[in-house]
Amino acid sequence: MSANTAIQVLVLAAGAGTRFGSAKQLATVNGVPMLRLVLGRALSLAGAQVSVVLGAHAREVAPVLGRLAVNVVVNRQWEEGLSSSIRAGAASVPGSVGGVLLLLADQVGVSEGDLQRLADCWRRNPQAIVAAQYGGGYGVPALFPRSQLGLLQSLRGEHGARALLRGGGLAVTGVAMPSAARDIDTREQLASYEGNVQGEGLERAP
Repeated sequence: MSANTAIQVLVLAAGAGTRFGSAKQLATVNGVPMLRLVLGRALSLAGAQVSVVLGAHAREVAPVLGRLAVNVVVNRQWEEGLSSSIRAGAASVPGSVGGVLLLLADQVGVSEGDLQRLADCWRRNPQAIVAAQYGGGYGVPALFPRSQLGLLQSLRGEHGARALLRGGGLAVTGVAMPSAARDIDTREQLASYEGNVQGEGLERAP
């Protein structure tokens, strides 16, 4: 029997955006709300198998989803940190998928092609953990086989999967992805990113 290589993408978007000063999920990148931009890329990879985990600004952020075909998970323990969002998302994964891809809502530099390369690598060995490789180590986006859901649900505290990938003693297959090193924590970082992509054309969200 062939391995189940269907993928569920979990887009983690529950943070308060304290350093940003507001709900950064709603901040626009060349006119497109950041969250819709990232969800559009996730949908291109996995079709309807996409979940978004909301938390701190759930009521404010939810309307930007519009009619996107995504499953919404509300993390009511968001103040604990990223691990609580991973646990909430992992608990929602349907039995029909064989792998879970974690992606941060502010990883605006990660392209559809980056996600596809990660998925292609995992599908060649669907029992492996496959993660973006940047900054001298591994991090998200990362793809975990279904057999590792228990490991994801065991996470606690403010840190997310990077602690597992970089210090958990796990065998990880890396996919070079320098674009994953850029996330958006401040308005200055957003302005810098927008400046770098100006002239490359407006990316439209679905």
